[in-house]
Amino acid sequence: MPTPISVASAAARMAGELIRSQFGKPLEVAGMYAHDIKLDLDVQSQDLITKALLDSFPDHAIYGEEGIAGNQSSDYQWIVDPIDGTVNFFYSIPHFCISIALRHADEICVGVIYDPMRDELWAVEKGQPATLNGAPIQVSTRALIGDCVVSVGMSKSKEVITNATQMLEKFAKKARKCRLMGSAALDLAYVACGRLDAYIEQSVSLWDVAAGKLLVESAGGKFESTPREDQPDKISVRAWNGAVDISIE
Repeated sequence: MPTPISVASAAARMAGELIRSQFGKPLEVAGMYAHDIKLDLDVQSQDLITKALLDSFPDHAIYGEEGIAGNQSSDYQWIVDPIDGTVNFFYSIPHFCISIALRHADEICVGVIYDPMRDELWAVEKGQPATLNGAPIQVSTRALIGDCVVSVGMSKSKEVITNATQMLEKFAKKARKCRLMGSAALDLAYVACGRLDAYIEQSVSLWDVAAGKLLVESAGGKFESTPREDQPDKISVRAWNGAVDISIE
């Protein structure tokens, strides 16, 4: 019988193959917004993932950026971002991924993030080591902020952008380097394997970070999230290696 992590990994690779085949080509745009783009390919990717997951686990629920499916009363819920980094993808910037997580009774128990351009697959089951292409990974051990690379995410509202800009300025003065990468899920995967030392964003959706949360924690790092009162469907996130103090004032 297939396991959730094997099914999620296979689904992510199938979606990745679809997305990679369209990279750099003319794309059908479903919606063009001030700070975001929605593609028909987002829906196609989620439909492919949904079918793969529900074929193996027909009683599970799907909660994705492009909608819900399956048995919404199930204790098992798949959380799917079919293309995290859609704007990067649209502009032919090869930094985006597929993120799939499984939540059981409000606890993330499986996480998979796949970068189809680099053929890098991060995967983890709760209680097991986090892996990158099958090899165990760990967060970095850097403990001084001056030695660290920090990714700061920018969201879409004016208030969040203003606050994030102020935070970026503080980290830019303290850290070795700051980055704005454009994919929350890949930022978390990079923290989990030590490429980044911390990732901070004030307004993201659950599907952006669900898989990455388990990856970071299983790789020895720390993950904190806080619901936003002004945006009920958004959360503020801090993820880091657990060694460096990221509470810059």
